[in-house]
Amino acid sequence: FPQCDNAKGLKAFYDAIKYGPNHLMVFGGVCATVTSIIAESLKGWNLVQLSFAATTPELADKKKYPYFFRTVPSDNAVNPAILKLLKHYHWKRVGTLTQDVQRFSEVRNDLTGVLYGEDIEISDTESFSNDPCTSVKKLKGNDVRIILGQFDEEMAVKVFCCAYDEEMYGSKYQWIIPGWYENLWWESWINSSQCLSKNLLAAMEGYIGVDFEPLSSKTNKTISGRTPQQYEKEYNAKRGDGQSSKFHGYAYDGIWVIARTLQRAMNYLNSTNKHQKIEDFNYTNHKLGKIFLNAMNETRFFGVTGEVVFRNGERMGTIKFTQFQEQKEVKVGEYNAVDDKLVIINNSIRFQGLEPPKDKTIIQEELRKISLPLYSILSALTILGMIMASAFLFFNIKNRNQKLIKMSSPYMNNLIILGGMLSYASIFLFGLDGSFVSEKTFETLCTVRTWILTVGYTTAFGAMFAKTWRVHAIFKNVKMKKKIIKDQKLLGIVGGMLLIDLCILICWQVVDPLRRTVEKYNMEPDPAGRDISIRPILEHCENTHMTIWLGIVYAYKGLLMLFGCFLAWETRNVSIPALNDSKYIGMSVYNVGIMCIIGAAVSFLTRDQPNVQFCIVALVIIFCSTITLCLVFVPKLITLRTNPDAATQNRRFQFTQNQKKEDSKTSTSVTSVNQASTSRLEGLQSENHRLRMKITELDKDLEEVTMQLQDTPEKTTYIKQNHYQDLNDILSIRNFTDGKDGEKAILKNHLDQNPPAQWGSSDPSRTSKDPIEDINSPEHIQRRLSLQLPILHHAYLPSIGGVDASCASPCVSPSASPRHRHVPPSFRVMVSGL
Repeated sequence: FPQCDNAKGLKAFYDAIKYGPNHLMVFGGVCATVTSIIAESLKGWNLVQLSFAATTPELADKKKYPYFFRTVPSDNAVNPAILKLLKHYHWKRVGTLTQDVQRFSEVRNDLTGVLYGEDIEISDTESFSNDPCTSVKKLKGNDVRIILGQFDEEMAVKVFCCAYDEEMYGSKYQWIIPGWYENLWWESWINSSQCLSKNLLAAMEGYIGVDFEPLSSKTNKTISGRTPQQYEKEYNAKRGDGQSSKFHGYAYDGIWVIARTLQRAMNYLNSTNKHQKIEDFNYTNHKLGKIFLNAMNETRFFGVTGEVVFRNGERMGTIKFTQFQEQKEVKVGEYNAVDDKLVIINNSIRFQGLEPPKDKTIIQEELRKISLPLYSILSALTILGMIMASAFLFFNIKNRNQKLIKMSSPYMNNLIILGGMLSYASIFLFGLDGSFVSEKTFETLCTVRTWILTVGYTTAFGAMFAKTWRVHAIFKNVKMKKKIIKDQKLLGIVGGMLLIDLCILICWQVVDPLRRTVEKYNMEPDPAGRDISIRPILEHCENTHMTIWLGIVYAYKGLLMLFGCFLAWETRNVSIPALNDSKYIGMSVYNVGIMCIIGAAVSFLTRDQPNVQFCIVALVIIFCSTITLCLVFVPKLITLRTNPDAATQNRRFQFTQNQKKEDSKTSTSVTSVNQASTSRLEGLQSENHRLRMKITELDKDLEEVTMQLQDTPEKTTYIKQNHYQDLNDILSIRNFTDGKDGEKAILKNHLDQNPPAQWGSSDPSRTSKDPIEDINSPEHIQRRLSLQLPILHHAYLPSIGGVDASCASPCVSPSASPRHRHVPPSFRVMVSGL
């Protein structure tokens, strides 16, 4: 049909019908538009049409074109071949990119029907008119790796330029496009694109083209007696320098189809009706038209293009696969539609990677787990901490009867150690994740480790604060007549704190228990370079209202810490080291508070890095537990090893603040006299040594009396009046020997000049006139006893109990001191045991 013009083609056909002889069949039809018009009207003339070049899928509609046949496979014939190729490489996810032309749209629609029900997903369908870059970008965004394209040569250049810009080429992608392009087709259109030639070729490398096979590759003899290779040789010889057409083999087989059809029709007429011949055919002879139609539909032979078979008028031909390799197309396989068989030629397909591309990004979920070496190192540190805590426990139990340990409440010390060991134990549980335990076990660990750490914290600091509260109650509440606070009461306080913890934890577990949740992060490339993506996942222990529950726990622990700070501040001036741990409590609270705040913040910021998070949490727990235990027990251990009595004797007798100021003034006033008495220093040193030895002996006697009082806790002892001379000697000697050397000299000189008065006597004139009072006068002795005996008594408070408020001297107010009134020497001090 000339120039593919519909009007001219239709006129030529009508002229042939009207003016020519009767035609038995119509052979030809290259242009799709003209062929479709003629084919639709053939039914009215009972003519069968056979085309050798019309590949448009539209002509496959047998309802519209019942008398149309073709020896060339249609464009839709490549779809079963593509399906076979996809199955061969196990590609189950594809995308389509189609030019907005009816021919390509029909192929895409047919492909959708072919793939439907074959377990192959078309994840994205894109089409374009002129600029394919937007569609290419969408395909990449949808992670399409296998792209089935339908477009002409001009658009193919633009598509591959866009693919280069989007990096949709190489080992991760596979393009499958039409294979009917002309040889070196890209050279004709490269100038119309903005893509460099090398970039275009790089993007094109490895694409697979699909098209029908022009000539069969088999060496069998055809119906003409020639092999396809012999036919091609003869054809090229007769063609000469003329342009070759890829349809010549189909035209050659088409002539044989018509011949075999007429032969079959003649045989049929001869066998059924001897009086009718094919020459009797006319355009109104419907019966002969049907005979020709059936005869052509049953035609089957081996031609130069392969097995010639029709199925509903469509040629069941051979589809070839070519691949663009190093700037040329290489045949890599073929598909036989008759046998439904795909053959890859000697594995000739070259993929850009070590293996065929994946049909999608293979996402491999990888659990971010705690490193085993890190877990081992921190576990070793934790074990060392628990060994240290066990050593402190052994030390505390072994020396529980020592005065220093007994005064520091050994039962409370044991609870502090127990809390520290529970905190240590929680580290082992924090390090167990999905790489060590199952999901169900991990969910259980979420609850267990929270309970252990919470209870351990409260046990340790609750016991420490309870000890401090007892010291605060004894030394600060002076209005209490008797202050007997036993360890049972302290245990009750710690138990109350733990009860609050249990209430919070039980409510938490019942109302909103902790669950195992999995958090997924952005995909990362495979470190090994494989064509997969790693999606890190991380396990967490969370619940619906995690923030609320953590707020409740933090608020309670914060109040507990503030309460401990308050007690430590209030008891900071208690002068008995064995009882007063306020300095160490303050240091513990400070370190624990700072470390917990820093640890919680860093742990929250590093929640996507389990190794860093576990390291921070473990180190914070180890540091806090270790520093707390060391601050509580190391000073006691050092004191017990070096000077076990220092904590109970060094500050047994102290002056009040007013006395210190007065003595400071007195010391200042006698400095000049001290300078004049240096000549007597050597004698005083000898006397000082003798008096210190006497102090040691008296201290031993006093300790024996204390031990007897411990054995009889309910007995009431009265210190008789005749013991006061010994106490007077003790106090005089201590005041005499504990001062500076210069003060010793001046006091000795002063004693020589003014002999001490007898008990019960007073000299009013001396009190009002002499600027330097005798420190060993009865008034001074009475004054020191009134202030120092309570301290002496409280030094043994954990063992012997409190001071009765009815005693006269220890309870004397400063306003009623011997400076202002005379106090008789006879008075009693009552000491009652626990």
